[in-house]
Amino acid sequence: EQPVEAGRIEKMSKSKRNVIDPEEIIRSYGADTARLFMMSDSPPERDMEWTSSGVEGASRFIQKIWRMTTQGDQARPICAAGEAMPACLDDSARDTIAACHMTIAGFDEDIERFRFNRCVAALYTLTNTITDLKGDSPSEQWARRFGLETLAQLLAPIAPHTAEEMWQNLGHDTMLATLPWPRADQEWLVQDTITLPVQVNGKLRGNIDVSTDAPKEDVEKMALALPAVQKILEDSTLKKVIVVPNRIVNVVV
Repeated sequence: EQPVEAGRIEKMSKSKRNVIDPEEIIRSYGADTARLFMMSDSPPERDMEWTSSGVEGASRFIQKIWRMTTQGDQARPICAAGEAMPACLDDSARDTIAACHMTIAGFDEDIERFRFNRCVAALYTLTNTITDLKGDSPSEQWARRFGLETLAQLLAPIAPHTAEEMWQNLGHDTMLATLPWPRADQEWLVQDTITLPVQVNGKLRGNIDVSTDAPKEDVEKMALALPAVQKILEDSTLKKVIVVPNRIVNVVV
């Protein structure tokens, strides 16, 4: 068996004649792909490792999100531009809208701190969230449009040409660059439910999803109903249940 050797990494230098001409990348993949790759690779304080696979991955992502805003056979239906948000929202639509607002909030903080690689990672995550929205109900169509519009707006500082085309594909006449920056709605940033770890004598036995304002008694019942906890209680005596609101549940036997 031959050992696997990693390729060497060296700094680009004119004297070493190993500089990659950005014009070649732009001609082959476009300026947006070059910008996206350079921002996604690493934090600004670290050296960037230039790889062909990384550039190709950025190009595939640009093409994917552009296709999501076209009206091809594979495009999911969306509501008309400017349509008001439905009064009743499906859970899947609500989750998608909340994810958009949380992405906007995180994006603002990362831009302020020049963490552009995290901004790009957030775009990838938001894209997956939109893709996972499979339903076509009125509220889901509205959430899908809101997600795509949010994606285009957040993409604009990184890949402006693609963002403008996406914005036009979504039925808008105005240029995206002339519009205000999106703002996260604080009401959507508040979580309705949280996941609490359940311990028995300090050892993790499972998790429960509860409302943030669930009564202590309800949390205790849900914790004691876990199969792993029930199995322990078959051979042990319950002494007490300690509930730390919105933090943890500890069952003492």
